[in-house]
Amino acid sequence: MVVAGNFKNGVTFDMDGNVMQVIEFQHVKPGKGAAFVRTKMRNVITGAVVETSFSPNDKFNEARIDRKDMQYLYNDGDLYYFMDMETYEQIPISKDVISDSFKFVKEEMICKINSYMGNVFAVEPPMFVELEVVDCEPGIRGNTATGATKTATVETGATVRVPLFIETGERIRIDTRTSEYIERA
Repeated sequence: MVVAGNFKNGVTFDMDGNVMQVIEFQHVKPGKGAAFVRTKMRNVITGAVVETSFSPNDKFNEARIDRKDMQYLYNDGDLYYFMDMETYEQIPISKDVISDSFKFVKEEMICKINSYMGNVFAVEPPMFVELEVVDCEPGIRGNTATGATKTATVETGATVRVPLFIETGERIRIDTRTSEYIERA
């Protein structure tokens, strides 16, 4: 059981059938009236953020989120297939669960699969990936203003802004959380 008076950042609990994670909390003891806990929390499955106040004595069931490393195999229409590296079991995951940052993932990469009570609700790609640039416009000599960038297409088909010196065929490192170029690989 999780008691509202003992909330900490990152705690997950079940509230009315929804899995909630505490983002921020504050214990408030007004001059008049009872103390309460002001909480900002995120619905883990939908991503919605809610601010609510609780009595310090409110109790909730703890929610256990399972995070497992799995290898991305291939996609077939709206299903993406992942393999458990321990049991070699293949699991299909719907396109609806896949995030936008998945555009940088290629076959055989390891991703984190997040589930609650056996239901997958999120797929986290690796934070940084190394991909080959398959197409980019040539850098124009003299166009060297500070921070100048151009668009490049990587081997997964995603586009990313890169510095002018990057050429087709080079391997680059990309931050999948921000979709930004980091460095040459």
